[in-house]
Amino acid sequence: MTQAVPHLVNRLVIDAEDSFDDVRRRYESLVPAIDFAELTEVVGTGDLAALQAYVAAHTPHSFAIYWTLDPMPVMRLSGHRLRAVTYMMGNNVIAETMFRHDPGTILYAPLRTAIHETASGPVRFSIDQPSTKFAGFGDPRIAEVGAQLDAKVAELLRLMALPVPPELITA
Repeated sequence: MTQAVPHLVNRLVIDAEDSFDDVRRRYESLVPAIDFAELTEVVGTGDLAALQAYVAAHTPHSFAIYWTLDPMPVMRLSGHRLRAVTYMMGNNVIAETMFRHDPGTILYAPLRTAIHETASGPVRFSIDQPSTKFAGFGDPRIAEVGAQLDAKVAELLRLMALPVPPELITA
């Protein structure tokens, strides 16, 4: 059996008043890169409590960077000068709270973020709104975690001194 699951996702595009380097530096200081060798070692112990403690210690603002792609070396070959970088940002412990209900949620966890320059001037930070991605699974337990992720992303944006889109603000 195959199925198509239509769902609407909000892509949030936030203009920053700072330079590309400043936005990137602020983001990476708040969302540290995870050390995969260390993470693999902790997972290898088979101790869930140790994994939870490791993740908590390495996600001071709920998230860590699991992967970074700087496409600029390739893009410069075609003459592009505007910079961009993309990240996979997440939290293993939070992801598990959705995975337990539907392993397919791993399609969207970790979250993908991007920082890029524009020809018109502002640097932009972009992310798909988590609640709109996870609502597509049709499970209220997963949707609730998506809403919690919205709040965590809103807090991250505040810490980055970026505007918080109204879609992330819960009533």
